[in-house]
Amino acid sequence: MTTRQPRSLPRIWLMTDERLGDGLWQALARLPRGSGVVFRHHATPAGERRRLFDAIRRMSRARGLLLLLAGPPALAAAWGADGTHGRYGARRAGRQIRSVPVHDGREMTVARRIGADLVFVSPLHATRSHPGAAPLGRSRFGLLARYAPCPVVALGGMTRRRAGEARALGAYGWAAIDGLRG
Repeated sequence: MTTRQPRSLPRIWLMTDERLGDGLWQALARLPRGSGVVFRHHATPAGERRRLFDAIRRMSRARGLLLLLAGPPALAAAWGADGTHGRYGARRAGRQIRSVPVHDGREMTVARRIGADLVFVSPLHATRSHPGAAPLGRSRFGLLARYAPCPVVALGGMTRRRAGEARALGAYGWAAIDGLRG
């Protein structure tokens, strides 16, 4: 399967959510320049969510981080994100980057159909984010990575130590919540 070449896409990603609490700022500060952030915080009230996003956007710009908003492309554009994360059928706004979460072959087909620039394939390993969910394991992850239409980011129980294993299975990069804490 032919995949599109990454266009300066980060290899390390922080997935934000409410579980990070005040550890969010430390995790952001620890990210190497050129890394990416997927801002989620879906359970945060709308006004507070926007203020938090704006603060993270300022820090991201100052530190050379790419920032995606988990939400529709139009909202990501309105908020000044570098792109969008999710399975939204709407076209991207301008030159936005579009990432898509993928857990199985059906979702990989959706990622192909909507023209994803990057797919987050998960969970490679067991993870606190989805307690009780069966991890893909090496074989299924490798198959999904092989048939991806674009670069693959490994997610689910990922740490810096496990990043090499993910690359050997076809991942371009890796992402974490807990694995990027202090």
